[in-house]
Amino acid sequence: MAKTLGALLSLIGAMVLTLYKGVPLTHKTTHQNSPLNSTKMGPNSNPKKWMLGSAAMVANVVAFSLWLLQQKKILEKYPAVYSSTALVSFLSFLQVAGLAVAIERSPSVWLPKGTVQIIAVVYSGVAASGIGFVLMTWAVQKRGAVFTSAFIPLIQIFVALIDFAFLHEPLYFGSVLGYVLLIAGLYLLLWGKKKEASIHSAKLPEINQE
Repeated sequence: MAKTLGALLSLIGAMVLTLYKGVPLTHKTTHQNSPLNSTKMGPNSNPKKWMLGSAAMVANVVAFSLWLLQQKKILEKYPAVYSSTALVSFLSFLQVAGLAVAIERSPSVWLPKGTVQIIAVVYSGVAASGIGFVLMTWAVQKRGAVFTSAFIPLIQIFVALIDFAFLHEPLYFGSVLGYVLLIAGLYLLLWGKKKEASIHSAKLPEINQE
């Protein structure tokens, strides 16, 4: 029950953090074209593209959840974290490259322009994809998929904090409420996970005696 309630609280916190703003608690933004305003549907927006994008996002979340669940079974038969991550990255590269070539075939698009783009590409490949997936696979191997996925909603908190600190966006009541719900849900889920592990370890001596 604690794990279920914790997951629901984290989900509600992420939804509140994303969809609800409320009153501003800090300075008002001076940017006319802020990211929050640019994501709203304008008169020239295409509803079909919004529906397609939303469906793609849901499919991405479902696929990533299934990937986390399968990692535990894969690592039991193939416990090599680095080579398995390299294989997953290579297969992902083939899929993304095929899709990208089908959408945009101009060679000039693939060439990085400027230092910022080169740094962004290198960081995305080394840190976000390489190191990030290695650490997630290692965490799944050590503590399971539930423990690993429990920390993923914290990304929303870091995004909001960076948005406030560097982009000077105002801090809203909805963001603070989302922080509280996310942290409470994470704590409750991890507490339930710890209790479950302690009960399981307590039953092992009884099973061995029998």
